[in-house]
Amino acid sequence: MAAAAALYLIGLGRSGWANDFYAAAVQAGTKSWKAMFFGSFDASSFITVDKPPASLWVMEISARIFGLNSWSLPVPQALDGVASVALLYAAVKRWFGPGAGLLAGAVLATTPVATLMFRFNNPDALLVLLLVAGAYAVTRAIEDGRTRWLVLAGSLVGFGFLTKMLQALLVLPAFGIGYLVAGPPRLGRRMWQLAAGTLAMLAAAGWWIAIVALTPASARPYIGGSTDNSVLGLAFGYNGLGRITGHETGSVGGGTGGFGWGGATGISRLFSAEMGGQAGWLIPAALVALVGIGAATAWRERRSWLARGVLAAMIAVSVACSYVLLSRSASWYPWLRGLVVVAGLGAVIGVLARESLARITGPLSRRTATAATGAVAVLALTAGLVGPAAYSVQTAATAHTGAIPSAGPAVTAASGPGGFGGRAGPGGATRHVPGGQGVPGAIAPPPAASARVTGPLGRRSGRRSDGRRQQAPG
Repeated sequence: MAAAAALYLIGLGRSGWANDFYAAAVQAGTKSWKAMFFGSFDASSFITVDKPPASLWVMEISARIFGLNSWSLPVPQALDGVASVALLYAAVKRWFGPGAGLLAGAVLATTPVATLMFRFNNPDALLVLLLVAGAYAVTRAIEDGRTRWLVLAGSLVGFGFLTKMLQALLVLPAFGIGYLVAGPPRLGRRMWQLAAGTLAMLAAAGWWIAIVALTPASARPYIGGSTDNSVLGLAFGYNGLGRITGHETGSVGGGTGGFGWGGATGISRLFSAEMGGQAGWLIPAALVALVGIGAATAWRERRSWLARGVLAAMIAVSVACSYVLLSRSASWYPWLRGLVVVAGLGAVIGVLARESLARITGPLSRRTATAATGAVAVLALTAGLVGPAAYSVQTAATAHTGAIPSAGPAVTAASGPGGFGGRAGPGGATRHVPGGQGVPGAIAPPPAASARVTGPLGRRSGRRSDGRRQQAPG
């Protein structure tokens, strides 16, 4: 937790206003309680941002306490990150021990996109914390079968809906099936408990949706990002099915479908130039066994040839993936690739040759045998984590602005320097995204925000010269 806090908090204000579209909304929320409740972009509550307001509420509370500045906006996200690491550790530790929990927490903490997310004022940080907390609650429910844990999990997912709408619901099949299969009560009670959790989720998400939907349009801001001034239209359109089909009306990426900002769709997309360096480092290892749980379990059972084979396979595929991803930034600390390969080769040999090492160290002291085993563990951890950790440190040391920032140094084979997003600093030129200019002092509406403001207003409503709203034809 201390290491995660250092990674996420040191130099936190270097990105300025970061995404100044949301920064402007936070400023509005510090001046108007109405703007804060609805998630308005402006203090006059003329139009909302394109997301529900939960993440803005957290930042606005921080800004009301500490003042509006480049530190008070991202610090809630950084604390979200530290809490996410702690909760993931706690959940994994309960069943698989502290070693597995520490490895799982370290993987989350050093994933480059997580480092960026927990240092930036987009809504994703709060969403991740809520879903990790929901997973912890489901874990506790599977342990003791108490309904309160499922109610808590449902409430957390519901609040996640108020953070980023339907994207929060992607975990529901895993939560529901997991408890339905493994929960301790009888099947009928398990189904009743899941129904209670569902009702809690609907209540946690629905109260704000109901208030907004029932408030007359003349008494609330226009629902930004929607085409019909409807919060449900926003939930199921731009922030819902549009995220699956790619046809996101109002999207900052254009919403053309198929080839969005992240490249062509499909499983290979996770390893593309745009996404691979963000979070793809340990996906191959996870396909062999779950990373924290699988590696720790295989390590404990390393007397078995099967366990040693699994562990060696996890190390080998991680080394191969890291080498490919680091090669896309060939001029950025090229010695890292050599370090990964050497450490990985040593770890694989050490794991597979355990019996030979045991015979060599057998006549020696127990301290020597323990040191040899520890050296293999250090080599394995180095091979798997040095790549994403280096990317994370570079991400933390670099200022990021705009709507779609990217973690890590500049990479080749991407559409533009360093992939998509506005990133400046070592490793590549800056590609500016609309809305990516920091504004000193009072925050002015950025170009992207202006476009989103005028877009729906041009279709639905406008302001007369006397400041009153008027309806436009159609």
